[in-house]
Amino acid sequence: MTAELVSPLVSTQWLADHLGGEGLLVVDASVANFTQPNGRTGYLSGHEQYLLEGHVPGAVFADLIEEFSDPEGAYPFTRPDAARFAAAAGALGVGDGTTVVVYDTAVGQWAARLWWLFRAFGYDRVAVLDGGLKKWAAEDRELALGHVEPARAVFTAEPRPELWAEKADVEAVVRGEREAALVCSVPPKEFTGEVVSRPRAGHIPGSTSAPAGLLVDREHNTLLEPDALRERLAPALGAPQVITYCGGGIAAASSALALTLLGERSVAIYDGSLNEWVADPDAPLVTT
Repeated sequence: MTAELVSPLVSTQWLADHLGGEGLLVVDASVANFTQPNGRTGYLSGHEQYLLEGHVPGAVFADLIEEFSDPEGAYPFTRPDAARFAAAAGALGVGDGTTVVVYDTAVGQWAARLWWLFRAFGYDRVAVLDGGLKKWAAEDRELALGHVEPARAVFTAEPRPELWAEKADVEAVVRGEREAALVCSVPPKEFTGEVVSRPRAGHIPGSTSAPAGLLVDREHNTLLEPDALRERLAPALGAPQVITYCGGGIAAASSALALTLLGERSVAIYDGSLNEWVADPDAPLVTT
């Protein structure tokens, strides 16, 4: 039987030791980004990279752009409803009792997003591969090419709405009517407003900056050690609630993962994030 997960994070050695075990499903959740003609970031499925450049042996591919998002959502990567998520998870081969390890080819934000989605729909037997495919490959571990067809399963979604924050919740925090810490996971120069990638620049007032790319050791692509994470996230730790956000709810999942690893138990992601916030001309932003 597959070993029980004791943390939402597993090492490459743990995965190597358990690869092929009964009930273990490895998932590649990679998304590729590119610069559009207007200078803004666009996103493509990482499936071609998965097929041609290799993946962890036996890993199936999860499409976060289409299958694990709401195509009718107002913004890219809007979270799906329970029925859509259950169908996507079941098609991926996740059933009640499956142990899931998810990774990506970036700094872990896409894997963390899928991990958070599973948690938000009531499923905790999921962990992120620390270091992702970059660390796996750097250790000269086996890579496989081509498609792995999932074995379909039946997944039961049990939503946990408390893992999400809405715009009204964040507005209440900004007005001082709700006690919570805000953590912003956009890159540093987007946080300050030096780089403008949306119609308006800056961050939500009162936010702590915790860019997803600075939560990892860039040499090994692994999450920082706990003491370093605590230092970076210190202003938010111990708050009655921590709300993480970014541009569209993806990098925010990296912060949510780090906060969870540090023992924070009341963490929510503002799914609309700055995509929604900046669309309201009356929603305040701070530049520094």
